[in-house]
Amino acid sequence: MATTRDDLYDGSVFRPSKPVHLEAGRRYTIIVTTPVEDSDVANDPAFNISSLAGDTGISDPAIEHEQYLYGKPEVRMHEE
Repeated sequence: MATTRDDLYDGSVFRPSKPVHLEAGRRYTIIVTTPVEDSDVANDPAFNISSLAGDTGISDPAIEHEQYLYGKPEVRMHEE
């Protein structure tokens, strides 16, 4: 059974923020992660994908997708 908790580490021991219902004297595996800070999210480009977009000069990539993806010869489906 897995449980997620937000506890404090004081430099030598973890201080529970609420009661711990575990059997004393038994070994447990603790996985420690650092909470994501709001500032980390704001600076991560993965959370703002549109900021990574560039101008390709292509009005509709779906029309000639095989050319763009695979380098196949251009086939005009319609006149622009």
